[in-house]
Amino acid sequence: MQESGRDLEIGRSIRMIEWLKTELVSGVAQVFRQLPKGRDEAVSSALAGVIMSCYLLGRRLGISFSKLEAAVERKALHNATERHELEEWYNDLSTLGEHFAARRIK
Repeated sequence: MQESGRDLEIGRSIRMIEWLKTELVSGVAQVFRQLPKGRDEAVSSALAGVIMSCYLLGRRLGISFSKLEAAVERKALHNATERHELEEWYNDLSTLGEHFAARRIK
């Protein structure tokens, strides 16, 4: 039996989503492997791979890049107002929210 073009596209989408999920887990493992080495370039590259996998997985799931960024910004600001430990100790969450706001203004 021959698959229709739509069935083929659905199969490809599922395969790509599964691949991206694997890339995400692999990327997190890469971050963990690089942390003890302490090389900023390698850690930065591994983190970039994780972030990129998240963006691409979101896109495959129907979430635009801008919608994903808006969700991250909302979550960061919400957690900042809830006084999460990262906010209490380092102001990381409000700084992340400010980063997204500044990028939006440009």
